[in-house]
Amino acid sequence: MNILTGNDLKTGDVIWWTGSDWSRHVEDAVDVGDNYEAILHKEEAASRVNSPYAISAEATEDGPRPAHIKDRVRALGPTVRPDLTLKPADPDAGNWVI
Repeated sequence: MNILTGNDLKTGDVIWWTGSDWSRHVEDAVDVGDNYEAILHKEEAASRVNSPYAISAEATEDGPRPAHIKDRVRALGPTVRPDLTLKPADPDAGNWVI
């Protein structure tokens, strides 16, 4: 299964090809098979998406799941719990003892 991804030109958001438009939700992505080059060229020429490319994905009951970890992070978010990350506005940032 191949799906298309890129970044929205206006917002920079990660977006996924739905078969007729782009969505911020990977669950909306459709399998484009091996005939994705024409879609990529058309969409990039229309200035709707920045640097679109095809990726391998696996079909799941929750929708497509990107096969490569880089694209999984782009689709699903960080691989760590956001509540555990360092927050620059935290007055104790940098004073933590490990």
